[in-house]
Amino acid sequence: MSELLLLHGTIVTVDGTRRIIEDGGLAIVDDRIVDIGAADELAQRHEGKKVLDCKGKMLIPGLIDAHGHAGHALIRSIGADTNALWMRIVTPAYYHYVTRDYWYADGLVSGLERLRAGVTTGASIITSMPRSDDPAFAINHARAYDEIGLREIVCVGPAGLPWPQTVTRWESGQPERRQISFEEMIEGAEAVIDAVNGSGDGRINVFLTPFTIVPSVEPSNASSPDMAVNLTADDRMQARRVRETARKWGVRIHSDAFAGQIRMAFQDKENALLGPDVHLQHCWGISHEEIDILAETGTFVTHAPPGRSTPIMDMMARGVPVAITSDGAAPSRHFDMFQVARIAQQTQHILHNHDRYLLPPGKLFEMITIDAARAIGMDHEIGSLEIGKKADIAVIDMRKPHLTPNWMPVHRLAHQVLGSDVDTVIVDGKVLMEGGRVLTADVQSALDEGEKEARALVERAGLQDHMHEPGWGKLHRTFEKPVIAPVPPQYNQ
Repeated sequence: MSELLLLHGTIVTVDGTRRIIEDGGLAIVDDRIVDIGAADELAQRHEGKKVLDCKGKMLIPGLIDAHGHAGHALIRSIGADTNALWMRIVTPAYYHYVTRDYWYADGLVSGLERLRAGVTTGASIITSMPRSDDPAFAINHARAYDEIGLREIVCVGPAGLPWPQTVTRWESGQPERRQISFEEMIEGAEAVIDAVNGSGDGRINVFLTPFTIVPSVEPSNASSPDMAVNLTADDRMQARRVRETARKWGVRIHSDAFAGQIRMAFQDKENALLGPDVHLQHCWGISHEEIDILAETGTFVTHAPPGRSTPIMDMMARGVPVAITSDGAAPSRHFDMFQVARIAQQTQHILHNHDRYLLPPGKLFEMITIDAARAIGMDHEIGSLEIGKKADIAVIDMRKPHLTPNWMPVHRLAHQVLGSDVDTVIVDGKVLMEGGRVLTADVQSALDEGEKEARALVERAGLQDHMHEPGWGKLHRTFEKPVIAPVPPQYNQ
C-alpha cells in the first residue's frame, strides 16, 4: 500500500461546488484520493503517511488533452509555413515512411512533453489520418506512455476514402507497398483494442476512430450545402461497421467532423456516429441545425484553437458540451494546455465577440479538466480533485516572478501559468515527476531516441530540403529556392 499526504498547498478542486482550499491538504492511498481539506486537520488524521510539502504551490487536477495526433512530436515545424504544404507532407510521410520504432520514440517524446506540462491524460490518434493496418504502431506508442506512467487514449480506426488505401511497410528494413482494405483496417483496430485496451492498470484505453464521420465529403474542412447532400453507400457502411465494432468491444468513438457532415450523418439515425459515447473534434462552420443535432444526440465536441469558424459559444448556449484540445504538436503546436486554452479564450474575446466575459477563467479551466473528462467518458474517475477519484494531480510552483503575488488562483491558471511551471505530477497515486525531475523515464535517452527516429524519417521521406529556414531575416515572402513538398510515387499511384 502506498500512502501520500500533500500539505500546505492551494487546492483548486473543480469539484461540484468549485472549492478552492487555501493551505489545503490532500491524502492518497494507492491510486485514490481518500481525504481533502484543511492542511492542519489532514495532518492530524493521516499521521504516518509520506508528506510532500506543497507550501507556495498550487494543486490542480491533472490536465486532459482529449484530441492530439501521435507522430506529430517528431515531425513538427517541417512544412509549417503554409497549411497546404503541411498537408502535402504529413499524410504521405505517415503512410509511407514511418517504421514501428518511430511510434515508440514518438510516444516517449510526446509523453514526456505532456508530463512536464501537467497533462496526465492524452488522446493520441495514430498519424494524421488514422492508420490501423499495422497494430504495432499503436501498441508501441501505448507502451511508451505506459512506461512513463501516464494515461493514454489510443485512437485507431479506418482511414478515409479511397478504399483500399496504399501504405508502405518497413518491417524487413526495406519498403514494401501494400493495399489495405476497409475491413483490414477494422481488423487492425480490433487487434489494438485486444492488445492494449485496459492495460497499464487501466491507464491505457482505445477509442475507435474513423478519420471523419462521413468520408464521402471534404475530410478536413467545411463542405458547402450543395456538396453535402445525401449519404453514400460507403458512408453508411463505415458508420455501421464502426458502430458494430464499438459495441463488440465496448469502446467509445472519436472522430473529426466539419460543416455538412453532422447533418448528413443524422440521416442514418440507427448508426450515426453521434451520441453520448462520441466526441467530435473541430466542427468548423457547422450550422444551427447541426448544433441542434449535437444537442439532441448528446454528442460531445472538442475544439483546438484558433478554429475561428467553430461556433463555440453557440454550441455551449445550446447545451452542447465543449472541451479544449491541443490537436497535437505539429506543424507549429505544443502540448502546453494552459497556453492552448489561453489562445481559445483570446480567439473568442478578440476575433469573434469582443466580450471579455465570454469563457471566463473558471470556465476556461473546466474545459481542460472536468469538461474534457466528460468528453472522454471518464468524469467519474478524473478531471477534479474529490474523495474517491483517481489521484491524478499536477502541482504548480507559484514561487515565480510571473506568478507573484500568489492570489486569485483561477485567474493565475487562465492568464499566467505555463506548462513549465508544473513542479510535480502524480498519476494513479504514483509520483511521476517531482521537483521538475522525471522519475519514470531516462529523459536524455528518450530525446536521443526521438532525435534519431525523426532524422531517419526525414532521410527516408526525402524531406531534407524542408529542414532549412527559408527567407531567414527577410520581411517578405521570399525563399532561397521554391519549396515543393515531395509527394511519394507510391502515394499517387
